[in-house]
This record gives sequence, C-alpha cells and structure tokens, in this order.
Amino acid sequence: MADDLYGAASPQALYDETYENYRQYLNPPLARVMKLSGSPVAVRARGTTIWDHTGKAYLDFAGGYGVFTLGHLHPRVVAAVRAQLDLMALSGKTMFDPLAGRLGKALAEIAPGDLGISFFANSGAEAIEGALKLARAATGRVKIVATRDAFHGKTFGALAASGRDAFKAPYGPLLADVVHVPYGDASALEGPLSGAAAFVVEPIQGEGGVNVPPPGYLTRARALCDAAGSLLIADEIQTGLGRCGELFACNFDGVVPDVMTLAKGLSGGVVPIGAYVARPSVWNAAYGRAPLLHTSTFGGSPLACAAALAALDVLREDRLVDNARDRGAQLLAGAQAVARDYPGVVREARGRGLLVGAELVSEGYGGTIIPEMLKAGVTAAWTLNQQRVIRLEPPLIVTAAEVDRAVEAFRLGAAAAQERLGVLAPSPAPV
Repeated sequence: MADDLYGAASPQALYDETYENYRQYLNPPLARVMKLSGSPVAVRARGTTIWDHTGKAYLDFAGGYGVFTLGHLHPRVVAAVRAQLDLMALSGKTMFDPLAGRLGKALAEIAPGDLGISFFANSGAEAIEGALKLARAATGRVKIVATRDAFHGKTFGALAASGRDAFKAPYGPLLADVVHVPYGDASALEGPLSGAAAFVVEPIQGEGGVNVPPPGYLTRARALCDAAGSLLIADEIQTGLGRCGELFACNFDGVVPDVMTLAKGLSGGVVPIGAYVARPSVWNAAYGRAPLLHTSTFGGSPLACAAALAALDVLREDRLVDNARDRGAQLLAGAQAVARDYPGVVREARGRGLLVGAELVSEGYGGTIIPEMLKAGVTAAWTLNQQRVIRLEPPLIVTAAEVDRAVEAFRLGAAAAQERLGVLAPSPAPV
C-alpha cells in the first residue's frame, strides 16, 4: 500500500520519512508526542474508516473534530467536486457565481428564523472573525462577551473570544474589550452585556469538554441580548448541521440568533469552507453602504460551494440528523455504562447526538485510554480546553454496530488504565 500510493520502499520507510519530515520541517515537539502515543501514518480513508501505512483499518471516532459529518470522501460530494473542477475551480470574484448564490439560498432555507445573508470564508476561525467584525460594524459598539472554556478558533479575534488562557498568553495583548463569563449561567450576562456589541456562545461547548448547558440557557441569553441591544452570535461550527441530533443546536431552545457561524462539516469533509449567516437587518446595518469592507479572496470558491450543496442534499435525503440522534443516544448510553463500571477512571459521560465527551477522573488516564483504543482500531481525541475529557465524535453515517465497536474499545481502554495506573489523583474540576 505504501509503495503504491506514496512511492516509499516499505511501510516502515514511509513512516520513518514522514516522522522525520514532521520532526525537521513541521512541528518537532508534536512529532515526538505523536510518535510516543503510537500514532501511525494515515494513507487512505473512506466512509467511517481510515487505513494506516501498514494497511490496518481504524474506525474514525475522532471524526476530524466534527469535520467528517458524511464520513471520508462521500461519493456524491466527490462527484460534485470533480464535475465542478472541469468547469471552474476558483472564482475571480468580479462576476456572479451561481453556486455561491445557490448555497446562500440553501442556508437561508434551513437556518433558524430570518437568518438569510451568508458570507463564505475558508474555516471556522475566519467565520468567527467575520461575525465579530459584523457585530462591531452593525452596532457601533466595541465590547464582546464570551464564555469561559469557549473555543472559537486561534486567529487573533477568535482567540481573544476563546476561553483558555494557555492558548492566549504567548500572543497578548489580543483584541481589547472582551469579557468572559461562566458558561451555562445566563444570570452572569446581565452586567457584562451592558454596552456590548455581541455575546458569542457555543450552544454546546465542544473543546471546553462537551458541556451541555441547562435548558433555557440560550432563551434567557436571547432575552438579555435584546434588552441590552447586543447581538447574539451562535457558534455552530462544531454543533451545527446535524451533529447534535438537531439541524442546529440552538434549535433545542428554539432560539434565533442574530448571527450563526458554520464550518467543519459544511462541505461534508471534502473542501474547506466556513460561513456566517446573519439577519438581513444586521448585515445591512454593517455593510449596506460599504459591501467591500469585509471580503475573502478564496472564501466560497466554486469547488467549496459545490461540495457544500451536495453535502446538504445528502444530509437531508439520507436523514442523517435522525441517525445522529439515534446513534448518539446509543453512544452516550454505552459511554455511561463504561463510566458506571469504571468509576475510578471515568467520572461521567455527557453530550448530545454524536458529540459525546467522557470526563476522566484524572487526565493522566487519557494517555493510556486513547492509545489502547487506537490499538483496538478506533480513533478518539481529547478536547482542546479540557484534556481530561475524551471526545467521541464519529461521522453522522455511523452504524449501530460501529457504535458498539467503539464503546467496546473505550471499555478496553478504561480497563487498561485502571489496571496499569491504579488510583490517580483527581484532576481539578473546571472553575
């Protein structure tokens, strides 16, 4: 396989070459960490499966952190991209693009309420940057309110709104006038929202540890934003497009935000694309007289829009939101059963749909559980802001049998952690 696909003399030669290239030319410390954790070289992927340089298959329950909603290389999305590639790959932006227009219309048709005007970018972080700029331009205000443990991206503005200091400290000072409040506590917004341009929030925190807020949290936040004259920005980059068992996670509270950001699974995992979708009144307040204030050279390319349109068709026609709800309930129940059987290792499992987090008693157990799952042929990943939480986030096409297999791999990992490490000191609870 390695020789056929990548020109290496042997699987081991391909591994050695790749590791050395990472070590010398990409990210030396990360290369060492990945090697110590037993990370192989990925060479091929289809559906819910990844194959490594030796030919071993892995069930993908890391899921590209939410990118691979349709699995890897869904044939209908690939076919749409290939067909578009014969026509035009990138747009010069001096003429109308029919696919960008169709994608904007498609998003307006499925977005909550009157969200109707889309701006296309290349990533979630770019979508957040655009949404923050939109909020300031539309309101004439400066302050942004965000939540602790949030993750909105690692560009300057998105990072300033994110809630983990370790990612921000080397780059300060970041964007000024950003205030962080506890997640899930709507009453904490009452003072900070005064004079704020916007409150940016994930309907369910992903990288913060798969934190599900209490019912009505967004409803109350919506009311408080209205009272303060502040915009509500829903970051649906990880939670949107069916991931949590609803088309958008803000639908659980029946809330219409002023701006909604999307990315990750928007193109079905084939071509990068991000977007923010805004209410017309908000967009016009910001850009009605200056349409070129915020632009993107590559955002919303014909290839990306072709992929996104095909992905939305598959999402609807294959009823993948329903599958996310059903298989998510199965996955959560399985992870909770492991927590009951290994309470000294797994504190709890929580989540909605196919975004499930298993919080460990100590983050030290993760260094055994994730490699053991990898040995069993299942990938998983930590959440970026809480490394004691293991994320299980498979494609929305996952089957019941595949969920059972992943849960069993998680069980094997928890058993190995308990046997090898015994009782570890608990990691501090989130503040």
